Amino acid sequence: MSWLELERLVADAERDPLLRERLRRAQSEPELVLIARQRGYHITRVDLARAWQDHQASSGRQASGH
Repeated sequence: MSWLELERLVADAERDPLLRERLRRAQSEPELVLIARQRGYHITRVDLARAWQDHQASSGRQASGH
């Protein structure tokens, strides 16, 4: 997984309001990946799915107090 690339994308989007808005307007995972790739990030739809699963698992642990 391109975890470092995904982290870099998130960090850059937090600093760059134009990038953040462009990513927010993506209407699908493939479109989001395309936007990222056009800007030089090497991520895939699988990366996004795994990150979402990790996020959901982390959120579930936090909600249950673990």
